[in-house]
Amino acid sequence: MHPHSHPQHHPHVPTAFKRELSDRHMWIGRGVVIVLAALTGMTVVAFTWLAEHALAQFFTFQRAYWWGPLLWMPVSTAAIVWLTLRFAPGAAGSGIPQVLAALEPQASDGVRQLYVSVKLSAAKILLTTWGLLAGLSIGREGPSVQIAAGVMHHARHWMPKRAHISDHSLLIAGGAAGIAAAFNTPLGGVMFAIEELSKKTEQRSYSLVIVAIVVAGLMGVSAYGNASYFGIIRVENFGTALIIPAMLVAMCCGVAGGLFSRLLIVSLSGNSPDWFSKSRRNFPIIFAAGCGLAVAILGLVSHGDTYGSGYAHNRAMLENSNDTSSLYVLLKFVATWLSTWAGIPAGVFAPSLAIGGALGNDIAQLTSYANAPTLIALGMAGFLAAVTQAPLTAFIIVMEMVDGHALVLSLMASAMLASGISRLISAPLYPSLAELQLLRIKKMAEDEGNAAVVRRHP
Repeated sequence: MHPHSHPQHHPHVPTAFKRELSDRHMWIGRGVVIVLAALTGMTVVAFTWLAEHALAQFFTFQRAYWWGPLLWMPVSTAAIVWLTLRFAPGAAGSGIPQVLAALEPQASDGVRQLYVSVKLSAAKILLTTWGLLAGLSIGREGPSVQIAAGVMHHARHWMPKRAHISDHSLLIAGGAAGIAAAFNTPLGGVMFAIEELSKKTEQRSYSLVIVAIVVAGLMGVSAYGNASYFGIIRVENFGTALIIPAMLVAMCCGVAGGLFSRLLIVSLSGNSPDWFSKSRRNFPIIFAAGCGLAVAILGLVSHGDTYGSGYAHNRAMLENSNDTSSLYVLLKFVATWLSTWAGIPAGVFAPSLAIGGALGNDIAQLTSYANAPTLIALGMAGFLAAVTQAPLTAFIIVMEMVDGHALVLSLMASAMLASGISRLISAPLYPSLAELQLLRIKKMAEDEGNAAVVRRHP
């Protein structure tokens, strides 16, 4: 032992108990967090139920009237964008960039209210559900992060000031609980908090995150049971026959996911001088209707396969009951990009899983690999990792969704390789979009300042 170092003293047990139990404010704070975590979990469960029923209603309508989406989809997209711009501009897009923007140190309470609040959570639920009712190629998981963060952040109104639980901690706990409850993947929620939400924050209250995830996750399990979302993949023993197809899947997912991420950043930044970007800036409602019509046409071309989140398509592929068109990857890629570019509240997690799964399936057919579900799972993890550049979150979410514990190393390798390739092509998606959100706030503040000067000196 170093001569100047001091041994760590063990706590005096009775004193430690007394100190722990006597802090009334801390216990009230913990109680509020547990109650709000339960409420967060129930909110995400209710949102999941609404979203799935809305999508089922769309497919019922689409089967009855094949031409219906050509009218319903553009009208709905335009209406959603109008409502979003008019009443809840902070709800547009995925929701994860908004939570990241709210976590920035320079974000004031006023700025946070623009990105996370109970009102925004309610708007996000209704508008994203309508997007799925319209059949757009969107997911509900990114929105679940913003919804859950908004509900959890509300806890600060009930929290004693001496509870020592910061706004940052509540936002991280809420966002992570949203992922855990949306996917029914508690480990994925923990990793999402560490890998995405805690990236730029100094305070990392992991115990609070885990409490929120456990309680919110219990709500999900009580509603949907403990089954994995895509069932169980039967994995054959690892052999050399898997190496080349698996490498192909990871590399293709890395390139495609990197291009998708870059395309989203460029499109949503709106700074390009092209005609489409100018139309989006000047006529957002008409532009949204055009995107909706294009997505409807892509749906007709794919015989309805590209409509919605893509979960049903993925499940059918994994059960070997779906003969996927070789054009599906391209059509779903474009449909998801257009749905997001339209400016509606929408996530890309679920469509990313569908695109990655279909890529894996295509490569299984191309290489005549016998166990296609293995490559489908690797594709899901690879493409999601490439889009989000959060490989650990991606592989854990897929592992939990397919109950693929035997695939752990393969999923991890696919996610890491795909993410590495994506980093050579694109900047990280969510941090880049979060910067755009902060620039928008800065511009709004400057415009308000200029307006105030004009009012003083007409």
